[in-house]
Amino acid sequence: MIGKLTGRLDGVVEGGCILDVGGVGYLVSCSSRTVSALPAPPARGTLLIETHVREDAITLYGFAEETERACFRALTRIQGVGPTLALAILSALSPEDLAEAVRVGDKASLGRAKGVGPKLVGRLLTELRDWAGALAPGRGPGPAAAAPPAAAGVEADAVSALLNLGWKRPEAASAVARVLGRLGHDAPLGAVIRDSLRELSPR
Repeated sequence: MIGKLTGRLDGVVEGGCILDVGGVGYLVSCSSRTVSALPAPPARGTLLIETHVREDAITLYGFAEETERACFRALTRIQGVGPTLALAILSALSPEDLAEAVRVGDKASLGRAKGVGPKLVGRLLTELRDWAGALAPGRGPGPAAAAPPAAAGVEADAVSALLNLGWKRPEAASAVARVLGRLGHDAPLGAVIRDSLRELSPR
């Protein structure tokens, strides 16, 4: 799994950019917000990456900051929100603006993104409530945030990898939680994914 790319910005294309890393040009899909945050070509830039694997394609999605990547993950967990629509939402609203709209029930702002209709607005308000609350300004870590930040990243990346391999979220999350409980929250991502697959394999 690719988590981050740093290289020369080869150019901006519709819906993203091309990042040259060691002579290999990676086509990365991004929100317009992330594209505008990139330096002008041919300067070097860094993107956080979310990798989506399908039978017919491997697609890279890039983000200028971790908050936007976490928001992308939260959005794509919602029924009816694929990666392309998630980027459209993030192009219309920053993660902070999206969280505020969810907290105050601002349906008009949520409906600004292309492809977001009234039914989806309702799902956004319902399913992003916890995420928006966690992003509230000045909110400190609660009891559920006992694990270090890196642990949350490893857990989320491992679950994302299992989802890309076709497992359902509840079983993937349960397997990763069991593995982290056994290996510890500082375990390497590769080991967590490998052991989670063993947990999920028929015995």
